[in-house]
Amino acid sequence: MPSATPPAGTGDDSAHRRFASGRQFELRRGDALAVVTELAAGLRLYSRAGVELTESYGDADIPPGATGITLAPWANRVEDGIWYLGGKKQQLDISEVSRNNASHGLLRNAPYGLVDESEFSVTLEATVFPQHGYPFLVRHRVRYELDAGLDLRVSQTLVNDSGSAAPFVLGSHPYLRLGEVPSEELVLTVQAGTRLVADERLIPRSTAPVDGDFDLSTGARVAGLDLDVAYTDLAFDGGMARHVLTAPDGRSVSLEQDESCAYVHVFVTDGFPGRAKAVAIEPMTGPANAFNSGDGLRWIAPGESFTMNWAITASL
Repeated sequence: MPSATPPAGTGDDSAHRRFASGRQFELRRGDALAVVTELAAGLRLYSRAGVELTESYGDADIPPGATGITLAPWANRVEDGIWYLGGKKQQLDISEVSRNNASHGLLRNAPYGLVDESEFSVTLEATVFPQHGYPFLVRHRVRYELDAGLDLRVSQTLVNDSGSAAPFVLGSHPYLRLGEVPSEELVLTVQAGTRLVADERLIPRSTAPVDGDFDLSTGARVAGLDLDVAYTDLAFDGGMARHVLTAPDGRSVSLEQDESCAYVHVFVTDGFPGRAKAVAIEPMTGPANAFNSGDGLRWIAPGESFTMNWAITASL
């Protein structure tokens, strides 16, 4: 398993090595460490006091299960890769062949360029050029910062350089953990009023009140969960919704998202390499297939920008 020390080659010698996830940007503040990748402006590692708070991966690996990558100009899926712009059919490339969907946007395999770097923060940016299925010129800018409280703060900004309004959904795909505590022993708490009911291709078809096995409001042990579901009607307090993983000893790690992110996708899987269970908590401005349903879909005017904010915090 990856250790809580930075992946080999981060820091000054990183320019002399090649990584499957590209250049590695290391942030340190107090006992906090974050490693951000050139590939997909991804979060490869966040730890506090040597305790890993996100899943990680090796130097020669690409992010397993899309761990840590950022998502633009859509998150999750577009059914059959098809949507309509002014009545004209748009066909995106099928990137999830098993379900015949276009998945996780157009930048998941793209390098991001460095915009700004300081001791405690880094900002990366990539461009989506007009293409079949998405005829718009937009830039996705991602900023990571270790704040004074040693929490990891992330902002994702989409800028429209096109001459017409562009549709989008932004999101991110972090997997949270609590050091060496087996994730199946953690308790997951998500405060939400509504879940999206999806078909076998994970395309939402309806909504339902959160109840039964989907109700995480009072906490549920991860060992008993098998989830791949989006929630909305989140409980915002002070402008932030908070989703928490708690260990038996009372320690916790949380993902927070602001009110621009009205949805969170929760994915609990036994397919993450080296882990009996892994938990992805994915902040999103809209759900899967928003380009067709319109749910959570935003349009950004020419020359304008939109920003979503989220964070990972811990009580250790």
